[in-house]
Amino acid sequence: MKKLKVFFLIIALLAIGAGLWWWWQHEKVYPSTDDAYLQANVLTIAPQVGGRVAQVAIAENDHVKAGDLLLQIDPDELQAALTTAQAQYDIARQNAGASDSDVSAADARIVGARAALTEAEISYDRNARLRELGDVAQAALDQAKAKRDSAQAAVKAAEAALVAAQNKAGTSGDENASVRAALGALTQAQINLDNSRIIAPADGWIANIRLRPGQVVAANAPLFSLVEDGDWWVDANFKETDLDRIRPGQPVSLSVDMYPGTVMTGTVESIGAGSGAIFSLLPPQNATGNWVKVTQRFPVRIKLTNKPDHPAMQLRVGASVTATVDTSAQDTAR
Repeated sequence: MKKLKVFFLIIALLAIGAGLWWWWQHEKVYPSTDDAYLQANVLTIAPQVGGRVAQVAIAENDHVKAGDLLLQIDPDELQAALTTAQAQYDIARQNAGASDSDVSAADARIVGARAALTEAEISYDRNARLRELGDVAQAALDQAKAKRDSAQAAVKAAEAALVAAQNKAGTSGDENASVRAALGALTQAQINLDNSRIIAPADGWIANIRLRPGQVVAANAPLFSLVEDGDWWVDANFKETDLDRIRPGQPVSLSVDMYPGTVMTGTVESIGAGSGAIFSLLPPQNATGNWVKVTQRFPVRIKLTNKPDHPAMQLRVGASVTATVDTSAQDTAR
């Protein structure tokens, strides 16, 4: 009987030891969570110009390559705006050229006025000497003086006209303000026309599209989504009591619920700076009298290092994942 008691005692100790070993392995060395989800970059596709949809080149769940046509907005109005902008640019260049001609003409008038002034001054000086000798009448001297004064006024008027023409013309050529403004409008019209053709910014799958030809869309209004077929990762929410051993760089075993038996691998990329509750729409208010302590969960980002090879096993955003971290590598990962 005594031997039987010893036997059962040994069995109990072994069971306790096995339980402690299991707890250490699964709770400390290999912390795991099923509160994890597959993630990828999701781009919101929105047109940069509004108008009537002329063509929809994709459908729900289609896979597209970067640069593929997604949809075409009717370009007729945008083409008309481009034609108008081109005409305005041409007019601005013509006006700038005309202003330059006005400046040249005003400059030429100054040259003529100064030549006339020189001639009038010579005539006045000659008549003044002759008047001193008594060879001409006072009326002739007065007439020469009036011509000189008129020539001086003409020079001043021509100089003022040149300044006015220069101010009106501004900078000459393509640096003219009116020309640059017209060129900016022309460039914007060309950009708008180019933006009527919406192409895929990256490889991926089309999602949440209900667009049809003939539908009128507004600029910057979201139309559908593009799930990038590039970098994939898992956001795993671990209990705060598991984070003492989790470090960036540690290997992770990942199993996706939609593909039973398929195991993927990854590495810990980063650990969130705050708990999920802190960044929720309504953060918890713990300063109350009926506070109950709840173990918080922190997001751990896990980068996938391999993906399923089978074409039927397409990764999908939001899929449930079970993540198990091998923390035995923590010393080398620090």
